[in-house]
Amino acid sequence: MNFKLSDEQNDFVSSIRDFCEREAGTPEKREALTENHTIHHNQGLYEKMADLGWLGLTIPEEYGGSGGSYLDACLFMEETSRGMAPIGGYATTLIVAGATQRFGTDEQKRRILGNIAKGSVEAIAMTEPEAGSDVGNLSTKAERSNGGYVINGQKVFISNAHISDHVLVVCRTTKGESKHDGLSMIFVPEGTEGMETTPIDTMGGRETNTVYFNDCEVPAEQLLGGQDRGWMQLMAGLNVERLILAATMLGIGQRAFDDALAYAKERKQFGRPIGNFQALQHRFADLATELEAARLMTHWVASLTDEDPDSILPRESSMVKLFVTETAQKVALAGMQMMGGYGYSSEYDMERLVRATLVSTIYGGTSEIQRGIIAKTLGL
Repeated sequence: MNFKLSDEQNDFVSSIRDFCEREAGTPEKREALTENHTIHHNQGLYEKMADLGWLGLTIPEEYGGSGGSYLDACLFMEETSRGMAPIGGYATTLIVAGATQRFGTDEQKRRILGNIAKGSVEAIAMTEPEAGSDVGNLSTKAERSNGGYVINGQKVFISNAHISDHVLVVCRTTKGESKHDGLSMIFVPEGTEGMETTPIDTMGGRETNTVYFNDCEVPAEQLLGGQDRGWMQLMAGLNVERLILAATMLGIGQRAFDDALAYAKERKQFGRPIGNFQALQHRFADLATELEAARLMTHWVASLTDEDPDSILPRESSMVKLFVTETAQKVALAGMQMMGGYGYSSEYDMERLVRATLVSTIYGGTSEIQRGIIAKTLGL
């Protein structure tokens, strides 16, 4: 298998890197774009990327995209994360785009995918107070009424719901024999009466939300795919979701490594740069090796996804999510340790990079869940 990037892909990476350096390359620019590090998504910057055609990478040309590959999207996510460009809305948007592309009607594809390519943000709502890792245990209901659906329930820790055009709600439309039966996916447009979004303050700022549905009525055409087929539709997109999270954390891990390495070359103690001490040299060597392994794994799973977009890849997608997120977390924590008090100070980016990696082993399926899935594929 050839993992060498094409000339076009190398040029693409260089373009993203130049853009991030120009638009978000200094602490002052990043502070201004994020309102003093309290928000994770800057819509103005996001729309500049849309104008460059970057937000429609995986969207077919007939719906306003460029018809690129998931490997292209991974390169985009890695480089924008490495460049600390505040476009936190992209990951969930790409997840919704994939679901729409697989199961949407032609009208939904034209509307949802077309707007995504132009810069809209989308969110997906699965988690509930009593349904986290056990998604099948969700209780939010959608009942048929007046030719549409009336939704009641509560979702929690929903990324980007407060800035999205729609929330794609995973809800129960029929009570089946299994907890996985009778689930459906329904778009709820922003501003729909009966949907209330409340941001949650977290270590990473305001990026997740509690979403309440109180007799929230939507027309039947907002159903994505088939009624009661939501579980199958969710499983079909899990490989892409985990790949997206891995690619994003790969960029965060690389940025933490780059910042720590630059610091180690400049910071002097005992009369010489701390990077001259063998203890740190060996540590950097190990981290660099693990990051390259993470990059190869990410490109490998992206290539498998591009070869067969309908494949679920339970083992490979769980492996990449597990390995890359834990590697990124390890690199960021090591970077903080090597930078000492400066790594803990808000004056530097490292403490924000650490916070970003801490949650990555929780959302999108915890590391423990990923290990359980991998073990099942081994016949255990």
